[in-house]
Amino acid sequence: MNAPVVELEHVCRTYAHGSVNVLALKDVGLELRPAETWAVLGTSGSGKSTLLNILGCLDRLDSGSYRLHGQDITHMSDDALSEVRLRTFGFIFQSFNLLPQFNVLENIELPLFYLHLEPRQARERAQELAHRVGLYERRAHRPAELSGGQQQRVAIARALANDPEVILADEPTGNLDTATGRQILQVLMDQAAQGKTLVMVTHDHGLGRECSKRIELQDGSVAEYVHA
Repeated sequence: MNAPVVELEHVCRTYAHGSVNVLALKDVGLELRPAETWAVLGTSGSGKSTLLNILGCLDRLDSGSYRLHGQDITHMSDDALSEVRLRTFGFIFQSFNLLPQFNVLENIELPLFYLHLEPRQARERAQELAHRVGLYERRAHRPAELSGGQQQRVAIARALANDPEVILADEPTGNLDTATGRQILQVLMDQAAQGKTLVMVTHDHGLGRECSKRIELQDGSVAEYVHA
């Protein structure tokens, strides 16, 4: 069996909400391995987005541990965590987070700028990814000129630009019609088939059944774990 890429143990995360502390995650443990597809299920407020942010080093845990390739990064500095995010994770946000003034290729290239890739190489990589998600013919269009499904494809291509080991997707098909959602899911599943780890937050139990592993959160705790 492949060694875990990510290991979380006894993770807890609390947020201050006014004068009240809200426990977003409570004693959560998880191991992510290469080529696995994960669905993180649960109702609104169950802790799904918090877990995704913890996994992607966008948020810190209050207690517990986080190991990446066996190295404990729980107390790593912010600068070091930024480097980890850039080189290890690809993020697909529910609201796409595309830059409206940039065209398709420029949006895809953005992570490569932070990796200091030579501009010609960055453009070639962006063109390759635009082809892969079926948007090469729209490569000069800005987000406002694209449909929701096309914008999601740009977001996926951008998430793949740095060749991440782990893809983290927040409701990747939530705003799309059924046919477009199936196409987007296939693009993501193809990445897992190539050895990447895919983690999708979703309300859709049907989408969850497409994944090899499922975890359901309830009030910040693991209510159910399924290994298909």
